[in-house]
Amino acid sequence: MNEAVRPRVLVLMGVSGSGKTSIAEGLRDAFGWPFQEGDQLHSAENVAKMAAGTPLTDEDRGPWLDRCAVWIKERLDAGSGGLLTCSALKHAYRVRLGEGAAGLLFLYLKVDEAVLRARLDERRGHYMPPSLLPSQLATLEEPTRDEPALIVPVERTVEATVADVIAALKKLDSGP
Repeated sequence: MNEAVRPRVLVLMGVSGSGKTSIAEGLRDAFGWPFQEGDQLHSAENVAKMAAGTPLTDEDRGPWLDRCAVWIKERLDAGSGGLLTCSALKHAYRVRLGEGAAGLLFLYLKVDEAVLRARLDERRGHYMPPSLLPSQLATLEEPTRDEPALIVPVERTVEATVADVIAALKKLDSGP
């Protein structure tokens, strides 16, 4: 466990193909914090809808966001840190997840659209088809300065990006 970073709940957010799971796994290995793959909290109906190429609506996402929020609250209450992957595409979704809760921080994984398309075209075994990327990009509201979020440009390897995140968290913890 990396003692130089205080425990907090990190929500790794971004569109499909941004590297949420890979980066969360790297952070889990670095910190030893519990990790929840947000996709596993979707209902079977949501998974089937996405697998069929149909974008989710706000109504579809509501119960899923609530399950994610419960996981976040449990981790915050435990005080031992945690990592959740969740697209959290809209500001309203991030508010619903518990924005403003002490110890919660969003990591927005920002990736060039061409890179996203290439990643999704190569990905196998995931229910989210590449055809849904345009709807996700259209829905995405990037975090603003008033949100508890770090913007993480994902331009290098997973390992380098994890190191960048750890450095940014250490800087946050050391104060201004």
